Parts: sequence; structure tokens; C-alpha cells
Amino acid sequence: MRPVAVVGNLSRDLVDEGPPRAGGAPFHAARALRVLGRPALVGAKCADSDRDSLLIPLVRLGLPVLWRGGSSTAAFSFHYEGDRRVMTVDALGDPWTTADLHGLERTDWVHVGALARSDFPAETLAALARDRRVSFDGQGLVRPARTGPLELDGDYDPEVLRHVSILKLAEEEAEALVGEPDEEALRSLRVPEVETDPTGAGDAFAAAYLVSRSTGHAPTAAARRATALVAGLLGRQVK
Repeated sequence: MRPVAVVGNLSRDLVDEGPPRAGGAPFHAARALRVLGRPALVGAKCADSDRDSLLIPLVRLGLPVLWRGGSSTAAFSFHYEGDRRVMTVDALGDPWTTADLHGLERTDWVHVGALARSDFPAETLAALARDRRVSFDGQGLVRPARTGPLELDGDYDPEVLRHVSILKLAEEEAEALVGEPDEEALRSLRVPEVETDPTGAGDAFAAAYLVSRSTGHAPTAAARRATALVAGLLGRQVK
């Protein structure tokens, strides 16, 4: 069985002024993939200087990792005002290039965990989409490539979605793209499958959905199965 893959920038996250910790789709999706029982490959990128602090926690999860070095690491600060999470973009990660995709040839299904619009240019996605199905995190459409307080908008490059088979959206991302995210509005994005994440654990949901689709489940069944799988994952201690 060929592995599924998750690719994206690792991030250095600060929560309520606590110590830095590893984040980003490669890390959080890997935590789910390691208990889902499907062969998987993780592609991760960060600055060379952050290799030890961010890559080692990912490698310890036990999945094969393709690491790509760079000059910059994505970084975010979070704090909470009541139940509302307030997020600041402290730094942007390096964009992925077509050369960074080497090593993913054995995969048929890939989730792209973009953290900002600049992470995966359209030409990189076009190369990734050759002979494989690409799932894409809607963050990569609505998060502008700038630092400062995070403010979502829908000013994305439509060329990006030409190469996407599955689009994963949180509710606020869907609203930034199409306004009221009803079925007709989501269909206007012209992506074969659009999945709104009901779990709040977007990277885990995307990983579980990808695994379900790659093993033959139809989209609706895959979404239900992914939701149930994430509920189970959130209910157990994953260290």
C-alpha cells in the first residue's frame, strides 16, 4: 500500500507567552497519522537554525520524515480573550519549491498544510498534483503573506485551486472566501471536494479524511469517519 503524505512548514508557536513549541500541519497531522494505521510520509520545512527544536519532536512521533531546510521558520503567537483565540503572525516560513517535492514520488494522496498564501505557489502545487490527489488547507487561501495581527481575507490566487482535489475549510475560512458558506457558494470555488471541518482540530481532521478517501470511502462517508476518528483521538492522551 502506497503511503499518504502531509507536507507543510513547521511553526514555532507561543501560547499565552509560554515557551516555544512545535506546530504546523506536519507536526499535528503526524500525531493523528501515527495512530490511524496507514503508511504515511511527512514533508516538513523550517529554518536550519530551528532544526533541532522543531524537527526532533516531529521525528519522535515515529513516521518517516522528509526535512527541507531554509532561512525562515513560520512563527505565531496566541492568546485567549474569553473563548476567542487571538493570533499574531510573527514570521512567515519559506515557500515550497518544486525541488522540495523530491521524495514524494511514491505517494498518491497528499495533504498540503499551508499556513499562509506564500507557502505553496501555484507552480509548486501544479507539480505536486501530477499523478496524485492533492488536499489543501484553506488557511493557505485566506491568510495574507504578512506579519502582524492575523486578519483573514479572500484575496487569493484562483490558479491555486486549479490543482486542488480536496479543500479543507474551517468555518471562518469559508466565510472569508464565499460569505455564507452554503452548498451553492462552496460549489463556486470549483474544487471537486470541499470539506468544512466540524472538529476544530483541522490538521487531524485533514489527515483522517485523507486516509479514509485513500482507502476507498466516498466523500460523505470519509467526512463522517474522519469526524469520528478525530473525536476518538481527542479523547485519548497522545503524548
